[in-house]
Amino acid sequence: MTCEVFNLVMIKPTHYDDDGYPIQWLTSAIPSNTLAALNGIAVDCKERKVLGDNVEIRLSTYDETNSRVYPPKIIKSLKAAGGQALIALAGVQSNQFPRAMDIARQFRSAGIQVAIGGFHVSGCISMLNELPADIREAQELGISIYAGEAEEQRLDEVLQDAQAGTLKPVYNWMHALPNVAGEPVPILPAKHIQRTAGSHSSFDLGRGCPFQCSFCTIINVQGRKSRFRTPDDLEKIIRQNYAQGINRFFITDDNFARNKDWENFVDRLIELRHGEKMNIKFVIQVDTLCHRIPNFIEKCTRAGINRVFIGLENINPENLAAAQKAQNRIVEYRDMLQAWKKHKAITYAGYILGFPGDSYESIMRDIEIVKKELPLDLLEFFFLTPLPGSEDHKKLYEKGVWMDPDMNKYDLNHRVSHHPTMSDEDWERAYRDAWATYYSPEHMFTIMRRFSARGRSPINILWLMIWFAGCVQIEGVHPLEGGFFRRRARRDRRPGMKIEPVWSFYPKYLAGLLRDQIRWIALLGRVWPYYLKVKRDPRRHEFQDLALTPSSDETLEDLEMITGTRGGEQALAKTRRDNALREKVRARA
Repeated sequence: MTCEVFNLVMIKPTHYDDDGYPIQWLTSAIPSNTLAALNGIAVDCKERKVLGDNVEIRLSTYDETNSRVYPPKIIKSLKAAGGQALIALAGVQSNQFPRAMDIARQFRSAGIQVAIGGFHVSGCISMLNELPADIREAQELGISIYAGEAEEQRLDEVLQDAQAGTLKPVYNWMHALPNVAGEPVPILPAKHIQRTAGSHSSFDLGRGCPFQCSFCTIINVQGRKSRFRTPDDLEKIIRQNYAQGINRFFITDDNFARNKDWENFVDRLIELRHGEKMNIKFVIQVDTLCHRIPNFIEKCTRAGINRVFIGLENINPENLAAAQKAQNRIVEYRDMLQAWKKHKAITYAGYILGFPGDSYESIMRDIEIVKKELPLDLLEFFFLTPLPGSEDHKKLYEKGVWMDPDMNKYDLNHRVSHHPTMSDEDWERAYRDAWATYYSPEHMFTIMRRFSARGRSPINILWLMIWFAGCVQIEGVHPLEGGFFRRRARRDRRPGMKIEPVWSFYPKYLAGLLRDQIRWIALLGRVWPYYLKVKRDPRRHEFQDLALTPSSDETLEDLEMITGTRGGEQALAKTRRDNALREKVRARA
């Protein structure tokens, strides 16, 4: 019997840089968890033969951050293969939606079916009473919109409709988010992972968040009720990747510390690492109170978790309260960071600039306080951005307040709204200067000294600091979307911007590559003498400064983080009241 063919092409799009070219690298920074999750579900569909015994499902995956997506070539191959096809643009964030649409238009012009899913469409459907113009335009082009997640065999319906040529305009699953336990696990072919820095793969163990941060989209896309995979799922993910030679992982859960099964997960990892001698390491995301969970940090580091991203967000309690992030307690920041440092983990933190109470002067003052008083390794700065799907965006949208109409800029690296008191120029200057002052050679020297004081080689943190500084200062992108050796395709420029002629484009491109490599070397050259100074210091393990000094009531009272920020003293008083109450409860027990 002749076998039919159905082609499912899964694409994770990138977005455009300020010159209109897709941000793409020879080696990119972070693998796409959404692409891995969708591919795992698609593999399951193929194995279950959801289109019937007589249909061969062929799967293709593209991560555009490190692979060129050239629709004419893909269209030609699909036409040659015959049968039906579906282009699934997966995990499309707001800043990636314009690029996703430009890709989709080319496939639709060729008569090929297209579906778009991800945070942008899911967030807008979840939060807005009417669809914004860009999603309506997609529907007018015959592009199907998928809102929600694809587990619990929900992808079956989409594939069956695509095979019949009857894709629905909208697949809306936002009202019924699926269980993820026992579902197909995220997996990508090794060729994708090898194109990422450090050959990291990524996966999630839980989705959803109970908190109510007004700038966050996760709570409105993944829900406020947490859903979790199982330890068996975790082991399956690790073993499948390990068989491909992949042993470094980014666990993408928004807050691994709030996973009710965290201990079962890390116990399973400890068993694999120490029982089966698997050389596996992990990056996780946690909140600022994770150190209060008994044995959490100790067990995590035994499980191979050696890098930790922390949602610090700000050191002003009033700013945190305005963003409905009351769970962050600045009084706890030092204890939490020192606990991770004690176990030799590298700490990253996100820091948001542009809360209503901010000014250029207050932002720069607060960063100096962070540099002096918190033992952080890496700090990432973000514009406060009203992302579609967040409460902040909904409020501004409903009030008709100006927000930049170009979704390509909604990458947290561009200002897309006006600040209530700061001028646009001051806000943008604060963002640039924040990166420059934190990653000054002098502060990098301090970070390396703190790093060495805990018995680790300063070279490990040096390369990461150079990466973070260089991505912003040299490449003009946020470190989360950075990479090694920029790639540009002449014909992939954003529609509406002039396609440069061959004789102009390639010399300019090659000269730019050379210039940027020289700037990278120069950046390293400015910091290298400081590295050598730390490395050659025979007493480097004895280094101690204010950030490494354990907190006490007396030291807290003297910290500028408490005395110099709005609400700091009130936060300290509240913490003392809470601690006294806990002591009374313990005494009664």
